[in-house]
Amino acid sequence: MIYPRSPPHIVLIILSLLAVAYHINGLDNGLARTPPMGWLSWERFRCNTDCEGDPDNCISENLFRTMADLVVSEGYAALGYEYINVDDCWLEKSRGPQGQLVADRKRFPRGMRSLSDYVHSKGLKFGIYEDYGNYTCAGYPGIIGYGRSDAQQFADWNVDYVKLDGCYSLPLDMDQGYPEFGRHLNSTGRQMIYSCSWPVYQIYAGISPNFSSIIEHCNLWRNYDDIQDSWASLETIIDYYGNNQDAIVPNAGPGHWNDPDMLIIGNFGLSYEQSKTQFALWAIMAAPLLMSVDLRTIRPEFKAILQNQKIIAVDQDPLGIQGRRIYKHKGIEIWSRPITPIYQTYYSYAVAFVNRRTDGTPSDVAVTLRELGLQSPTGYRVEDLYEDVNYGILSPNTKIKVKVNPSGVVILSAHVQPERITRTTYNPLNYYHVK
Repeated sequence: MIYPRSPPHIVLIILSLLAVAYHINGLDNGLARTPPMGWLSWERFRCNTDCEGDPDNCISENLFRTMADLVVSEGYAALGYEYINVDDCWLEKSRGPQGQLVADRKRFPRGMRSLSDYVHSKGLKFGIYEDYGNYTCAGYPGIIGYGRSDAQQFADWNVDYVKLDGCYSLPLDMDQGYPEFGRHLNSTGRQMIYSCSWPVYQIYAGISPNFSSIIEHCNLWRNYDDIQDSWASLETIIDYYGNNQDAIVPNAGPGHWNDPDMLIIGNFGLSYEQSKTQFALWAIMAAPLLMSVDLRTIRPEFKAILQNQKIIAVDQDPLGIQGRRIYKHKGIEIWSRPITPIYQTYYSYAVAFVNRRTDGTPSDVAVTLRELGLQSPTGYRVEDLYEDVNYGILSPNTKIKVKVNPSGVVILSAHVQPERITRTTYNPLNYYHVK
């Protein structure tokens, strides 16, 4: 996360330093062949350590055990949400007498190995947070000087996922430090997903990240700001990924993903339509699906978004091709992602029509499949993934007309067909209306 208490003078310091070339081994952990899915504490629960005044919502072992229970009992785990990830503020303010990391003794009285065992007993996987710096963003001990022993401690706790933040560190050192910690994780012999904040801190410092190295050493990484619980925050992330897609999209693929940050669906800041938009675009962007919501109180309509199996399937498509924004004009955007199945040289596609307008009325968008880049002469079976409507097999010349609510989305799948379309399947003079 990018935390507001980071030292304001750090940029001035790092600009005076020189990078150090350092050769290390790659991550090579065989994990995250599709984007990770799970639950993460940060956006919803932040650094609430007041377990006396707010015991139900503080960062504690009870919170994570409860969320693990609900991920299973409420059906999320069956759909692929498998990681229960602790974020910042789980530590004591100082290390133990042998330099070891120590979980807060009051909030995690049974320790992290016990919590990990509980998560695993539910058939889930356990994730943890640390920082490549002297301190975490909230001021707890960082890994500087302890990388090897911390990696081994995580392995001893049977950790499955490590998120390494970048507060209180020098961005120029990250080209050495992040790969080095990945090597320490590898050397433990335990497979752990490695989530890096490496590029975002360098971008803020005016440094061009070495994405070849980032792809080699990290399973996923942050490029941009922390998401906040608001539509305005979500829009800035959408714009960043759309405006910079030529540099961002080619870096994604099985085992290595761009991470636009957590899903805030079901919290306070997004409407129902906006929540649908986030989930659809995260799937188009092949993003990790890490919920950060109170699963005890989430309303059914938001739960249904998070559990939309057809959109999850788009996100988890095995090709691992990140989608792109292919159209933007007067508040209307179209995003498209190649997916399976493939027939001959033709991909199938997921296509999202997004209405960024706020003028109070739905907008109509009419376009042929061919204009979307769908050109297979055998046609495409088109389906609305939120409304669960199948529109049959359509020709590339067929014009579809979608009606998109303000700040909302329509997401379609178009699966290429293996046999040529017949003349009677469609009328190219008619619209296919998608509500």
